[in-house]
Amino acid sequence: MTQRRKFLRLLAVSFIAIACGNQYPVVSQQNLSDDYLWSKLQEKGKVYVVLFRHAFAPGTGDPPNFSLNDCSTQRNLSSEGKAQAIRMGEAFKSRQINVTKILSSQWCRCLDTANLMNVGKVQSFPPLNSFFSTPSRLEEQTNQLRKFLLEETHQDGVIVLVSHQVNITAISDIFPRSGEGVVLHIDSNNNQIKVLGRIFP
Repeated sequence: MTQRRKFLRLLAVSFIAIACGNQYPVVSQQNLSDDYLWSKLQEKGKVYVVLFRHAFAPGTGDPPNFSLNDCSTQRNLSSEGKAQAIRMGEAFKSRQINVTKILSSQWCRCLDTANLMNVGKVQSFPPLNSFFSTPSRLEEQTNQLRKFLLEETHQDGVIVLVSHQVNITAISDIFPRSGEGVVLHIDSNNNQIKVLGRIFP
């Protein structure tokens, strides 16, 4: 697939993701400052999720016939992306933010981002996997992620998720940059996911 075709696919899948995202009861999108959002993540007694797009990996999509079991067949982090991932983790550690769990897509660029952040033991979580090449999986995976957010985020602290642009757009209506995080507040009692804003360590 040429870069132009990959770009057109990205646009198409992103539009589908936004349309799908509008089906889900995301309560609000606020333009809160970075400082305010970081202070919210330091709060006790509340559940927050930061949904990160993986750090910088040049290109779009993946090479033909790539394999999840072979990182050399995938689009991977550049040296700039690796440094960015380390900064992402330092932003949490320097603020002493309590990360209770860190989950990642099974793509190598996401797992590498999560591991380089070094804020906890990384677990792979298939609902975070990219559906860029398989848009038919958008609804199923977005529902799985939403179910996880509402039913399993009952422990105080911050859960960090590392995923892909299309996945993040589908759940939040936000098109994140590489290494950018969307901050969510989970209100399980009212069955609500609240989008508070973005952080870019």
